[in-house]
Amino acid sequence: MTSSLTLTPVTENKVDTCHEIMYPQGEFWSDEPPLETYQHLQQIIILLKSLQWLWQDKSDYFCAGNLTIYYSPNQKKSEYFRGPDFFVVLDTTNDETRKSWVVWEEGGKYPNVIVEILSDSTAKFDRDGKKGIYQDIFRTPDYFWFDPFTLEFQGFTLISGKYQAITPNEQGWLYSEQLELYLGLHEGKLRYFTPNGELVATPEESAIQERQKAQVAENLAIQEKQKADKLAQKLRELGINPDEII
Repeated sequence: MTSSLTLTPVTENKVDTCHEIMYPQGEFWSDEPPLETYQHLQQIIILLKSLQWLWQDKSDYFCAGNLTIYYSPNQKKSEYFRGPDFFVVLDTTNDETRKSWVVWEEGGKYPNVIVEILSDSTAKFDRDGKKGIYQDIFRTPDYFWFDPFTLEFQGFTLISGKYQAITPNEQGWLYSEQLELYLGLHEGKLRYFTPNGELVATPEESAIQERQKAQVAENLAIQEKQKADKLAQKLRELGINPDEII
């Protein structure tokens, strides 16, 4: 790990120290550019919401979107930082008040899973430059990228220190051993699927499903009552009091 941190970082990640903003001691604010399109924002929100809903009873993970990760071996906020579009860290605290992810303040933890949302301006670097950083420095076990316009989707898992492409299943989904979930396309969006093949819903989708189930149950109850009323009416026509039937 130490040797990998001596790699020369990409120059675009360095901040001109003479213009460096001085934050309160111990504060490391995220310093990411705005997302390029609404599709990028929407995709990140779906990944965040659905995982948080699925893991609502868990408190030993942290996930975020478009949040800066500071990883300088010199423990300086002015060098060596990178902001994945979406990442998940396991075996940590689910503290949503974090303003960034500072590796040396998090026990040296790097993300277990990273997803980059490709765009015209970032695609080449996401496929090459970032992939190298996540492989050689972060040592992130699972790395995925997805283009919300072309629907290009690829995933890699770290084997013997090198990223190897993840083999898709019959549905074209890619399995993340870190999440114990599949990632795949559904209605033009990158979504999670359980090992049983079920779509991991967002809170809004879950609410719709519950309303639909309640409506089905209500309709069945109405149908049963209508059947009972018709039977009672038929019995009365035959001179039988249905209330006296046990």
